[in-house]
Amino acid sequence: MFAPLRERNYRLWAAADLVSVGGTWMQVLALNWLILSATGSATAMGAVVMLQSLPVLLLGSWGGALADRLPARPMLIICQAIRALLALALVLPAGSNWMIYGVALASGVISSFEGPVLGRFGSSLVSRDALASALALGSVLSSAGRIGGMALGGVLIGITGPAVLFLINAVSYVAVIAALLAMRTREMRDLARPTSSDGGVLAGLRYVVRQPVVLIILALSFVLGSLGRNYQVSMAAMVSGPLGGSSGSYGLLSTVFAVGAVAGGLLLAGTGKSTLRVLLGTGFLISALQLCSGLAPNVLGFAALILPIAAGAVIFDTVVSTRIQLDTREEMRGRVLATVGIVSSLSGIVGAPAIGWLCDTLGPRGALLLAGAVTTAAALAGAAALIRVKGRSLNWSFVLGRPVQQPA
Repeated sequence: MFAPLRERNYRLWAAADLVSVGGTWMQVLALNWLILSATGSATAMGAVVMLQSLPVLLLGSWGGALADRLPARPMLIICQAIRALLALALVLPAGSNWMIYGVALASGVISSFEGPVLGRFGSSLVSRDALASALALGSVLSSAGRIGGMALGGVLIGITGPAVLFLINAVSYVAVIAALLAMRTREMRDLARPTSSDGGVLAGLRYVVRQPVVLIILALSFVLGSLGRNYQVSMAAMVSGPLGGSSGSYGLLSTVFAVGAVAGGLLLAGTGKSTLRVLLGTGFLISALQLCSGLAPNVLGFAALILPIAAGAVIFDTVVSTRIQLDTREEMRGRVLATVGIVSSLSGIVGAPAIGWLCDTLGPRGALLLAGAVTTAAALAGAAALIRVKGRSLNWSFVLGRPVQQPA
């Protein structure tokens, strides 16, 4: 399970990532509080999320092309330094809405270039065999950092106000820069880079289009991401509606979700199995559980379903990232990961309003039932499509990871 931690560079990166994720969620908490205090509008919060997501859709492909061609560590140091400056900018004019929107937009631009670079850089820190465990441990650290950051931020914001949380986040980026500078470059794994003829955006798009398995995985990720990932919307709607819960109930569900996310990451890291079977099985399971959650009789029953859903969501997303990286050429990896980022951003932009509209139209239970039915059907269709593309009979052998004897 912890094989990646034997690598000094990965240990530095893991520690820095834990600190940085915690700082990021402290800033998210402070930013949400600041926006609501200044405007009293949830729409304003949605605008901030949109400003952070749109640049990834527009610039992600170019970010992936640069990630494949340029050295990762210097690019990450530059991105982290800019993020620290953006966090500091929020400390100074804490009451300026325009500053908040500007920082959100700039953060989205940075994410467009930083995301693919992070994927390539992480691959260079461990061996190919340890990549699945490294990605799973990364999910655990992200969940732990989110829990710690939100908990500490919730205490500090009432004592110090939001400015201190922005300052802490800025310092967390300095910790990442220090870890990057302390790494031993000679111990990093060299990844193939594209030639001048296949290093552009169009070359990356042509490559992705010619990978039917990747396209099916991305399509499945989009459907499950848009209709099956926006739990914050559906949980709030269920608690305030048919479950008749309180703010404490919502806090309980959020905690259960975070615990499930950590458990899912640990489970995947322990097994190290990131196969198509795990991908499809987990996708079907969390979709079926989402459908069942629409029938939950009370908060505790809903929580009992949220726990495995959260664990399965982390496993599904991690396996998607692992398969995308292992099943594509290294010199194309940045552009393929950029495509994954674009799909993820698009599913968030489309999914949150869609789930919200379904909750308003059909009620929270109806929304979960319909969305769960659609994602379950998508999981089954994705399995059938992968079997067809692989040219196998419907015995699921290729999904199980075993070779199939072709008829003479």
